[in-house]
Amino acid sequence: MPSLVPPLRGGMGPAAEGLRLLRAVVLGTVTALLDVVFLLLTLPFASRPAVRGAARRLVAIEARRLRLDPAALELDTDRPDGRELRYLAARVPVGVLGGLVFTLLVYGAEMAVALSWSWGRGLPFDGMTPSLPLLAYAFLGGVVLLFLDLSGLVGVHTLERRLAVRMLGPDPTDALRRRITELAESRAGVLEAVDSERRRIERDLHDGLQQRLVALSMLVGRARRGRSELLAQAHEEAQQALAELREVAWRVYPSGLDSLGLANALAGVAERSGVPVKVVCELSARPPMAVQTASYFVVSEAVTNAAKHARATAITVEVRERDTMVIVRIQDDGVGGASAAGGGLSGLARRVAALDGRLRVDSPPGGPTTITAELPCG
Repeated sequence: MPSLVPPLRGGMGPAAEGLRLLRAVVLGTVTALLDVVFLLLTLPFASRPAVRGAARRLVAIEARRLRLDPAALELDTDRPDGRELRYLAARVPVGVLGGLVFTLLVYGAEMAVALSWSWGRGLPFDGMTPSLPLLAYAFLGGVVLLFLDLSGLVGVHTLERRLAVRMLGPDPTDALRRRITELAESRAGVLEAVDSERRRIERDLHDGLQQRLVALSMLVGRARRGRSELLAQAHEEAQQALAELREVAWRVYPSGLDSLGLANALAGVAERSGVPVKVVCELSARPPMAVQTASYFVVSEAVTNAAKHARATAITVEVRERDTMVIVRIQDDGVGGASAAGGGLSGLARRVAALDGRLRVDSPPGGPTTITAELPCG
């Protein structure tokens, strides 16, 4: 289940993150005033579905402003209990409070500029001439007031997020029960996926590699009995057996992940593919090993499917960061028509779900096919 309150921190720097928070608070003041107008106009018709739908869309905008997931707040379904309208009414005072804090910040900045301008030119400000004790007093007072004002902005933003989660999110008891159900389903899915993969590896070893080694043994035996022309065929069989053994070994666990990292492991997938694969892996740091392993298997399975079933001629693999998520995206130019319910893709979905991630498959008939895995790292 996705988190209702993702962390404020992202891949941005502290200054950019502060500006984003300031913008969110200012926008919250504006939308609070708009919410008041909306509530006054629609209050007599609050029970109508159209009003509930409009309120839900407004709340979804507020959720995005606060960097909350509208789907996690269940804003994609119509709830007749009027929860969205109550939230819009409850957030108005908080939005106005944010506007007051921002106004104090602007007023303090103007005062600081005016004070610096006057004293910098040796002129008195409000009857006060600059002196060392007065400068120290003004500096310390300004720093303290700036700290309190910035703390107020952070507090307003945090209060708005908590208010949204409290009033719009699912009941904690229901959320806990749902989480337990999801974990049980995820555990069963992982066990099924691992068992399915084990059976496939056993089938590959028994029907493929074992039969090829038996044929190789027979060729060598016949060659020893005087038919030296069979040595070339035996050598070719040995090479194919090694290739199949290497393929099975990589499917069991990509050992290169431990030493080389995800980017190099994915480069190995591209090298072994019969279809040209372009890999773009942009990660500032190595994700947790479970995330790397899941990313590898998603890419490996998607590339294999594109080569075997989609008749693709080019595949692009992108691995990027988004906030605290690793986004893995594989796109091919094949014929499309891949089903998320298929054995391989459903197994990948269960593997991704075990990490609280999501797997999306977009594969219309005629293509292209895009598979996206979102894997949380926090």
